[in-house]
Amino acid sequence: MNAKIVVLPGDGIGPEVTAQAVRVLQVVARKGGHSFTFTERLMGGCSIDAHGVALTDEVLADCRASDAVLLGAVGGPKWDDPTAKVRPEQGLLGLRKGLGVFANLRPVRVHPALVESSPVKADRLAGVDILVIRELTGGLYFGQPKGRATRDGVEHAFDTLDYADFEIRRVVELAFRLAKARKRKKVTSVDKANVLESSRLWRQIATATGKANPDVALDHLLVDTASMRLVTSPASLDVIVTENMFGDILTDEASVLAGSMGMLPSASIGEKGPGLYEPIHGSAPDIAGKGIANPVGTILSAALLLRHSLGLEAEAASVERAVDQAITDGCRTGDLGGKLGTKAMADEIVRRLEAGK
Repeated sequence: MNAKIVVLPGDGIGPEVTAQAVRVLQVVARKGGHSFTFTERLMGGCSIDAHGVALTDEVLADCRASDAVLLGAVGGPKWDDPTAKVRPEQGLLGLRKGLGVFANLRPVRVHPALVESSPVKADRLAGVDILVIRELTGGLYFGQPKGRATRDGVEHAFDTLDYADFEIRRVVELAFRLAKARKRKKVTSVDKANVLESSRLWRQIATATGKANPDVALDHLLVDTASMRLVTSPASLDVIVTENMFGDILTDEASVLAGSMGMLPSASIGEKGPGLYEPIHGSAPDIAGKGIANPVGTILSAALLLRHSLGLEAEAASVERAVDQAITDGCRTGDLGGKLGTKAMADEIVRRLEAGK
């Protein structure tokens, strides 16, 4: 397998954690006889400083021409002005739209050795294995028109929540396909159909898709109920599919189940072309440069890259096993109550990956 991987370290702790994920991918390539070519590019705040925009056309073209994109994180206090015309997040939104990655997959699994690291009671974490699928290129974040206007001396701000039927259908159908490969074969569609017209269309399409896939159980939850269920009975959930903003919020909430945002990976995929892989955490500017960030979420994102973009299931599973073994053996970064730094944690994972089959 020959593969071209674009690496976008980004801002804050992004360069630190992506460097360790690249190390893991290099071990996988060497052990499996693969050839991975890594090309590093700027995106986010660092790109604003260098080029005046968060994502240049040249970098987007490089990403489109690759087999996969590995991203660290974007943003930080230096660029944290909500009124600024150019912001790091524009690069992320532009990259998602430019690559056509309409579905963000966020697996949430609670490692038995980390149950005590979660603020949620241990008895509620047993058996938690959730896959959240967030629609990524529609909804409020991309809806037009948006802006501000003054009417009768009163300033108004407005955003548009807009979904086309095909945008909903493709992500819901993906949720059903992925649910069929899981043990419980259950999809929970999350909306706000009691208030929003876009959610009523969402529920209509989800219901029709459920009827076409009778081998998968379907239920509907309002987003406020879903947010409560994630904390009170997370083990009752299997595959969750929801729209862009709801998914953004719910997946951050779900991260507390695993004990730390630093543990969770994500994969953003489309119908074709390269996928985008990144940890769910932000740039954590308060710890940037200290070498203490948890690299596990980025390393597990690299495992998803191997699985979804390169089709290397055995290699992906070997990375996940190495992470599991390291955690079982007591390896911890500071966010999990341990003392290992970023590189030292990755060293432990690499050592187990090297020793594994």
